[in-house]
Amino acid sequence: MAPGDIATTTVTVRNDSDIVEAYSLEIVGDCAAWTTVEPARVSLYPGTSETVTLRLEPPRSPEVRAGEVPLGVRVLPAEHPESVRVLETTVRIGAFHELHSELAPRRRRGWLRGRYRLAVRNQGNTPVRVGFTAGQAGEELAFAFTPAEHPLEPGESAEIGLRVRTGKPVWFGAPVVWPFTVDAAETGEQDAPGQDEPAVRTPLDAEFVQIPIFPKWLLALLAALLALLLAWFMLVRPAVRSAAKEAATEAVQPRPTPAGEQGADGQTPGTAPGTGTGTGKGTAPGAGSGSQGTGGPGGAGGDGTAVDGGTGVGGGQVSQTIDVQSTRGQTKPGTYPVPEDNVFEVTDIVIANFQGDEGLMTITFGDRKITTIALETFRNQDYHWVTPIKIPENDTVTVEVTCEKPGTPATGRQAQGCHEVVNVSGTLRRTAQ
Repeated sequence: MAPGDIATTTVTVRNDSDIVEAYSLEIVGDCAAWTTVEPARVSLYPGTSETVTLRLEPPRSPEVRAGEVPLGVRVLPAEHPESVRVLETTVRIGAFHELHSELAPRRRRGWLRGRYRLAVRNQGNTPVRVGFTAGQAGEELAFAFTPAEHPLEPGESAEIGLRVRTGKPVWFGAPVVWPFTVDAAETGEQDAPGQDEPAVRTPLDAEFVQIPIFPKWLLALLAALLALLLAWFMLVRPAVRSAAKEAATEAVQPRPTPAGEQGADGQTPGTAPGTGTGTGKGTAPGAGSGSQGTGGPGGAGGDGTAVDGGTGVGGGQVSQTIDVQSTRGQTKPGTYPVPEDNVFEVTDIVIANFQGDEGLMTITFGDRKITTIALETFRNQDYHWVTPIKIPENDTVTVEVTCEKPGTPATGRQAQGCHEVVNVSGTLRRTAQ
């Protein structure tokens, strides 16, 4: 008989004793759980008999194995229990096939591959060997089961690994959805006698979502970074370099003389009457040539260029620049000597530390120390006096710089040495002879 069906058979009970006897009937053996007796108790007069019906209802379950199952009926007399009898027969249980499968997860995301788990359970009552297949409308996906086949006893479960792989990546754009199906089916010969046909199964639906290598948000971020980089090179960087260049140029150039201030003979200050400007060392302003301050001890630092005024007691405006360059750890002076027969009346000093050097600067007029400044505290600084400071002939304006650490100019690269510029302005007057 097939599991899930109902079958009946009969047993005849006869009383061969000389008294009235009651008989109890009970099913024993593997069939007892799903077999009933109707009626379960009969009373018989001597020499009479009665037929009892056995109702068999084997469930459609893996617990009822296919094949021959023994069936026993125990007949127990109430008055003579020692005369108990057990009637035996055999019930042939037919085979049925039923597979239950489950795929987890049903949807997986990845760049090129995805992993799934296929759980399979044999709900039939006979051993089977299960194979696995996957299908897709196109040929974009490749499938691999681990293992490819698996034997299952009735009621046994197994977990199979499934790997799905695409052939080509998706570089940009929206994710691509690849639907596919997965099925588990019995393999081998399934048409043995007593077996039913395998149940028609519906394949499991699943999806593999192939995500792009470069998502949309990353493309937007790269575009924004590229736009910022272009804006820097085209707009910000040229403006910064231009501003830095102008600041450096302004720091090293001497302050221009006001247009209204002229020498006693109607000449522009810094130009001697009758001659052009030039350079020399210690030359009197009346000779019509500028002067260049000599470097102090130790080298070429401290060069200055003077533009001298006119002659006579009236004198003229003078602007003198002292340029001091030194290396790390070096102390170097720069000087401007006052020409003979002249007095230099100083009214203004402008100091430029355009590199941002670190160190110490000391400014001295003759034997008078005017100021000592830490270089790292300023970039540009100026001093002005209402009452001029007079420096007699042959005395010097001295700028001494101790370089501790060169700074970083507008180019963005650290300088090799320190570089300071001091502009001294005032009136150069000739002393009376």
